[in-house]
Amino acid sequence: MKKIRKKYYITTAIAYASGKPHIGNSYEIILADNIARFKRQQGYEVFFQTGTDEHGQKIELKAQEKGISPKEFVDDISVQIKRIWDLMNISYDKFIRTTDKDHENRVQKIFRKLYDQGDIYKSYYKGMYCTPCESFFTESQLLDGKCPDCGKPVELAREEAYFFKMSKYAKRLIKYINDHPKFIQPVLRKNEMMNNFLLAGIQDLCISRTSFSWGISVDFAPRHVIYVWLDALVNYITGIGYDCDGSSNGQFEKLWPADLHLVGKDIIRFHTIYWPIFLMALDLPLPKMVFGHPWLLQGNGKMSKSKGNVLYADDLAEIFGVDAVRYFVLHEMPFENDGVITWNLMVERINSDLVNTLGNLVNRTLSMINKYFGGMICDKGVQDVMDDDLKAIVIATPGRVVEKMESLKVADALREIFNLFKRCNKYIDETMPWILAKDETKKDRLSTVLYHLVDSIVIGASLLEAFMPETTQRILEQFKAEKRDYEQLDHFGLYPSGGKITEKSEILFDRLDLKEVLEKAKAIQKEQRAVEDQEKGSIRLEFKPEITFEEFGRIQFAVGEIVTCKAVPKSEKLLCSQVRIGDQMKQIVSGIKTYYTPEEMVGKKVMVLVNLKPAKLAGVLSEGMLLCAEDVDGNLSLMMPERSMPSGAEIY
Repeated sequence: MKKIRKKYYITTAIAYASGKPHIGNSYEIILADNIARFKRQQGYEVFFQTGTDEHGQKIELKAQEKGISPKEFVDDISVQIKRIWDLMNISYDKFIRTTDKDHENRVQKIFRKLYDQGDIYKSYYKGMYCTPCESFFTESQLLDGKCPDCGKPVELAREEAYFFKMSKYAKRLIKYINDHPKFIQPVLRKNEMMNNFLLAGIQDLCISRTSFSWGISVDFAPRHVIYVWLDALVNYITGIGYDCDGSSNGQFEKLWPADLHLVGKDIIRFHTIYWPIFLMALDLPLPKMVFGHPWLLQGNGKMSKSKGNVLYADDLAEIFGVDAVRYFVLHEMPFENDGVITWNLMVERINSDLVNTLGNLVNRTLSMINKYFGGMICDKGVQDVMDDDLKAIVIATPGRVVEKMESLKVADALREIFNLFKRCNKYIDETMPWILAKDETKKDRLSTVLYHLVDSIVIGASLLEAFMPETTQRILEQFKAEKRDYEQLDHFGLYPSGGKITEKSEILFDRLDLKEVLEKAKAIQKEQRAVEDQEKGSIRLEFKPEITFEEFGRIQFAVGEIVTCKAVPKSEKLLCSQVRIGDQMKQIVSGIKTYYTPEEMVGKKVMVLVNLKPAKLAGVLSEGMLLCAEDVDGNLSLMMPERSMPSGAEIY
């Protein structure tokens, strides 16, 4: 296989810095990394850019809710996103932030250039605005009165704004798309964009806002903040040095146009209509391809923080391992249709493919070489007709993988590699090394069989590197083998005969117990709900079994007045109060010493459960219960009547 030596510039959509990315967001970066690594393996000089989109009204509002500045907010989120990308072994070359000063300066210059050449004009905008999507929509574009992209409510907005003349370039873009059939992929995304937007006629685009301030200001009209999608989209050129004043560096001229913009299908409209038109206005070439990948969906419904069922890459990696997560999301995502992820599916896939097919193959092969030949592996050249089919499949696999990767059918490419591993397992069953080992005259044949297995595994592991880099390294280390060079992947028999493998094999993947995994999942979900409750300042109450009116009628609550109070000796939590309830006095012991002093308690009107059966707490008799509320941090507060009520007033 011949190496290809030329540039390859790949980008992801920069992650919106409004919160921690879930596994569906992380799929895109893993997919891009897989493609970038494979291109490097082929010999391309790859530049892989990703980053964070950090401006907009949504972020400004979230920062206000937290009582911090927008910059403090995005600094924290950007660190979280970068940490997850690094955890997932993402080999990006640049991580851009739209709050980077050089990016902001270049965006301002681009806005001015487009204004000076007459592509931007000032007017007033009145329309339905979706804050989460940072987008305006006409009434006809709404679905059931809500945003057609995210399904959330929109609000009527009217403000002074600058507009970009999208309609000026519409015919030119339509022609370009028709002349370049690979520009928008998959084809169904192209058809959506043409039929739903371009051919129906596109309106000029509102390109600035004055109703919020967190964004890049228009340098000649500071009240205006540049539309977040112009700001975000031009990262693909500012990040590699483009400057419209002519001072662009050599990197931009070398890398542009991008070979691949990898984006989610939900934002493909911005990347295949707005972005190419902006580039046309800047007189720059268009990217070679925009691929709108499908979504990775939660199998039992939409991911929701309030439900505690959001799947995050770092949580999954902690349970399954980084490469297992990479394998699952790359394997389960069809080319065009949405994929599904659940805890059950992950356990099933990992046990089936990674444990049984790959892990078992490597472990069996290593064990047999150590058992039968003391770790020495030699090609004795004793061939059999059954070797031919193995060799044919192994040699053909690299070409099949390349073919699938060229069309971005990544899941299919991964299946080709695992078909190689499955064929190796079948070869073991066919040759039955354990039977050969019993016959001294078959020793050279046994050695040849094991050599064929090692060479096949090394080729498969080398192909696997772009998908599961850590696993490839662990496999090759155990066979003491070098990664097979791309030009040698379709050559069989290059493993050095006479080499010695590791003496003790390492289990690549542990078999998972579904019950144990689901218990870990419950713990993660519980923690998610607790964090969500804390952020919202609310409590998730788990209701006890229902009771009848008759049962409720047996419970009696009343207002009590605390007359005296003292600490219970030798107790860190208990206070003992004398509580007047009408014409009666009751002694009540409560575990609230951490939150109230005895002096604070005296004189308070409190709510009391008065007919609770007496019991001793720390040796002290308690004849009722003071009602308290507990917040998300576990702090207690006495429940007291809102208005002045007499002691003994019954509570219904």
